[in-house]
Amino acid sequence: MIVDDEPHAREGLRIRLRREPDVLVIGEYGDAESALRAIASDSPDVLFLDIEMPATNGFALLERAQEGPMPIVIFVTAYDQHAVRAFEARALDYLLKPVEQERLRESLDRAREQVTSARNGEFVQRVQGLSRELEDDATQGASSARAPRPLDRIAVSVDGTIHFIIAKEIDYISAGGDSVIAHVGATAHVIRKSMSEILGVLDAKRFARIHRSTIVNLSRVLKVEPYLHGEYILVLQSGAKLKVSRAYRATLSEQLGLTAG
Repeated sequence: MIVDDEPHAREGLRIRLRREPDVLVIGEYGDAESALRAIASDSPDVLFLDIEMPATNGFALLERAQEGPMPIVIFVTAYDQHAVRAFEARALDYLLKPVEQERLRESLDRAREQVTSARNGEFVQRVQGLSRELEDDATQGASSARAPRPLDRIAVSVDGTIHFIIAKEIDYISAGGDSVIAHVGATAHVIRKSMSEILGVLDAKRFARIHRSTIVNLSRVLKVEPYLHGEYILVLQSGAKLKVSRAYRATLSEQLGLTAG
């Protein structure tokens, strides 16, 4: 789906997308309200979203759309100063106008990987459930009454094959529509769970929610920097910077042994 208030920009992107045999453009919209209704009703896999639009910009549209299942988001804009905020909004990629075909293909390749992973999500969940049962049986014996143990490893799908990532090696987890994205160094893995579901299977002593769309591995935090309006910025060992919202500041301060003042 393409959302851009400029007709010629939509046309240019549509022409380039039609050159890709596995891509179907299911809709084009020039305003936020029409786009929001279409996202909710048509559930596109990928959303190409302009940032600078009248009335409601791309960031505001994305905030409203997150009330339901979200597609993979690729921002498209003529202004590169939005790049940092675009990735903070958990966009998969950021394209500058005019969009070049080769750069578009790179972005589509990344989107294809995530779409494939999401479609294999049901299989991944079954494998995760089996892994959890095997770990429980090996350590404590089968018992339906006890609380579930945190997972030491998490199953993910990579090109249709199930791989396992070690939970403690995850740097942080970000929201990705109806899935989450586990960041391990420079690699991102799509996991077919909600933020609350993934938090429920992680070690609470190691992982903490710092934003409605972010969970961090506390052992990966290198330093804490002050930010605007009483918020924090966590700098991880990988160099990633994550914003801590005020709603989670007090809890995080306690977990890190800081003063919440």
